[in-house]
Amino acid sequence: MAKMAKKVMFQGTSSHVGKSILSTAFCRILTQDGYHTAPFKAQNMALNSYVTRSGGEIGRSTVAQAQAAHEEPIVQMNPVLLKPTGNSCSQVILLGKSVGNYSATEYHNRYSQQAWDTVKQSLLYMETHYDALVIEGAGSPAEVNLKENDIVNMRIAKECNAPVFLIADIDRGGALASIVGTLALLDPEERALVKGLVINKFRGDITLLEPALTFLKEKTGVPVFGVIPYLDKLGIDDEDSVSLQDMPVDHVMRDIHIAVVQTPKISNFTDFDAFTHEPDVNVRFVQKGDLLGNPDVIILPGSKNTTEDLLYLKNNGYAKEIQELAQKGVPVIGICGGYQMLGEKVRDPLHVESHYDEVEGLGLLPYVTTMQGEKNTYQVEFNCKKLPFLGMDYSGEKLKGYEIHMGETVLTSPAESIFNITQRSEGKVNLQDGYINQEGTVFGTYCHGVFDNDELRRAFLNALRRKKGLAALPIQFRYWEYKESEFDRLADTVRKHFDMEKFYQLWEQE
Repeated sequence: MAKMAKKVMFQGTSSHVGKSILSTAFCRILTQDGYHTAPFKAQNMALNSYVTRSGGEIGRSTVAQAQAAHEEPIVQMNPVLLKPTGNSCSQVILLGKSVGNYSATEYHNRYSQQAWDTVKQSLLYMETHYDALVIEGAGSPAEVNLKENDIVNMRIAKECNAPVFLIADIDRGGALASIVGTLALLDPEERALVKGLVINKFRGDITLLEPALTFLKEKTGVPVFGVIPYLDKLGIDDEDSVSLQDMPVDHVMRDIHIAVVQTPKISNFTDFDAFTHEPDVNVRFVQKGDLLGNPDVIILPGSKNTTEDLLYLKNNGYAKEIQELAQKGVPVIGICGGYQMLGEKVRDPLHVESHYDEVEGLGLLPYVTTMQGEKNTYQVEFNCKKLPFLGMDYSGEKLKGYEIHMGETVLTSPAESIFNITQRSEGKVNLQDGYINQEGTVFGTYCHGVFDNDELRRAFLNALRRKKGLAALPIQFRYWEYKESEFDRLADTVRKHFDMEKFYQLWEQE
């Protein structure tokens, strides 16, 4: 019989308390300490997703954890991904592939239990292929209305007998009550699996918290293993669009102003993370009711529902405003769903996304997109012979990105393509992607992650700088080097504020 991995599981008193970040920290810590480590999250709900090398789709937080562990992301790390489509409905991704859209009732009452077999198979695969698993829960284990069909919290902990650490966010307030209440609502068998408590996002003097820590131990019988300080501007991928609400507003005026239109079904907004670290750039997410203003470039992001987001632009006046600004020469860029919106029409004859047969596009590029029944999910490698954006002369080879889309885009009149895709997942191809207008001011692409490529991103920003009469700059920011340094910063902080000696003593007993 194969040796089974050692396991640790992080659950939370609610959503967004720091489960993903603590799991990421432990993926890096255990890897640093010599374990062949990998993350596992049975079920994830997120609009930000990633494509594995095999072409499967999983949640980005799990990918960040795999990267922290220096492991290639695989679909078994996140066997079930739910991508909200609106109206209490989600697209269900099982082992990386879409199996259809389900209402919340349909999924919880029926399909989640069918998915449980896949979850168990994936967990067994992970247990037998790695030395250590860092398992992340979802939401809260104490939601009594969801416990019967749970496949991600205590059911997982019981399935693999994983010690559980319960996390509470003290920055929100009510952390002590949330811990005591959560433990009180667990069954005795579940409560016995909770081996430690973690207070997360603490600000201030730890000595002032000591009475509360003593109270928790006396009240619950469960020791506090760590009080983790609030980490400012941690450069690790966030889970879903809720994190956009928590993004700090940068009031420092910089040379380049990028306006990203935050549509209701925005997805993969991590495409713009690298811009937020550039010293000469402001990134502003334009929400409902906000004015576009006079940005240096407008970016239309990916969308989980292109037709509905396109109608949102029209119904809220943004479509007309974008068209008028584009006519004045303001650059407009579209990524994936945003790329589809830039065309003349978005057709949906199979009603893949909505009940609309077609919606008029922005008409800034000459093509029509038709939604298909099958989703394209690939890691891609692409070349750029010359990107004529604002007259720049950028060429690059072996650039990295990924595709996640269900549309096929066809030209209605000639236009210049911008990228040549040479590899999709593990297969060699020769495909053209993306188009740019004759003026060199509007372009779109199906490739997510384009701006994670340092040279291309800086060439793009320098084109905007020259348009404003500003001097070009050399590369200011290295995206992947920064990611690595942030994983280390997180791990160092958690080591310092978590009782690792007591953790390893507990681990050896399991």
